[in-house]
Amino acid sequence: MDYFRGMPKTYAFFDTLLITWYLRHKRELPWRATKDPYKIWLSEIMLQQTRVVQGLPYYLKFIEAYPTVKDLAEAPESDVLKLWQGLGYYSRARNLHATAKMVSNEMNGIFPKTYKNLLKLKGVGDYTASAIASICFDEPEAVVDGNVYRVISRIFGIKTPINSTSGQKKFKELAQNLIDKNQPGTYNQAIMEFGAQYCVPQNPDCENCIFKNMCAAFQTETVSNLPVKIKAKPVKRRYFNYLVILANNERTILQQRLGKGIWHKLYEFPLIETLDEINLNELIALPEFHKQTKDLNIESVVLYNEKAVIHKLSHQHLNTRFWIVETSHLKKQAAVGEHDVSISEIDNYAVPVLIENFVSEFFENYG
Repeated sequence: MDYFRGMPKTYAFFDTLLITWYLRHKRELPWRATKDPYKIWLSEIMLQQTRVVQGLPYYLKFIEAYPTVKDLAEAPESDVLKLWQGLGYYSRARNLHATAKMVSNEMNGIFPKTYKNLLKLKGVGDYTASAIASICFDEPEAVVDGNVYRVISRIFGIKTPINSTSGQKKFKELAQNLIDKNQPGTYNQAIMEFGAQYCVPQNPDCENCIFKNMCAAFQTETVSNLPVKIKAKPVKRRYFNYLVILANNERTILQQRLGKGIWHKLYEFPLIETLDEINLNELIALPEFHKQTKDLNIESVVLYNEKAVIHKLSHQHLNTRFWIVETSHLKKQAAVGEHDVSISEIDNYAVPVLIENFVSEFFENYG
């Protein structure tokens, strides 16, 4: 398909314009000063669904803690998850650790040097493989992420939904046609930077854009309508009730999430999920409450937050309340997945940011 039919001839200079802009305006970021595939891979995994300003401190912490892929491979998974805490989408951290082990143990610490072989690594898809292959090994594989979708859809006026199979194929083909084959790594970073810094989702400065004269969306006043995305599935509301069990000897109970779903292998307080918000009488009448507090000599149960904390994840909102359960002692024998923990040691466990925020607020003044 000729995506350029009817477009101004300046499309032929698209890559030159883009790279020139990038070299003048790019942000100085640590992963742009290296071609080490380990560091590029680490940065790309971290920046999936994460803004640079949020991901940068984590990248620096990881590089300091694990300077090489071997260091990361040899670290306990619990330590990796703890260092990742707050960055979200924890499957990325688990895949990161699994891939580090694979590269270190099965590949002698050497990353694959081709797009095709990079795709064999756990957690590495088309975008990440394209980024590593182009930046580290000069393979002309075009990256396509949210920024690239936005830039290309607007300039070329493409209305095919970006989250459809046909759309993903169309954008990848066009991106591949546009890439500068002599400097693919620089080009890929340039188009991502342009989307992140200039061709932004809301109110881009189109009047001063270097592509103003060739941008189909600008010419037709449809910038705010592109890219097109199929409407996401409705948000699911869930109701979490955490039992913060506190013993007189300043110990509590944490449970590790071992089932499928959110926060796999992270720790949390004993949880009771309900269909709606409940009051104290409804809580203590639940069979699950009696199961969770079996063998405890309960002295009091108090709701900590009258107004639920709403923790937003992709496609689900967690309406969360914390119930303080005071007891003279903990269970004589912890159940499977339970950990008898000193309050002072909670920070050593990898927990969801929802739990981290509660812990920092509540236990700061506890006792």
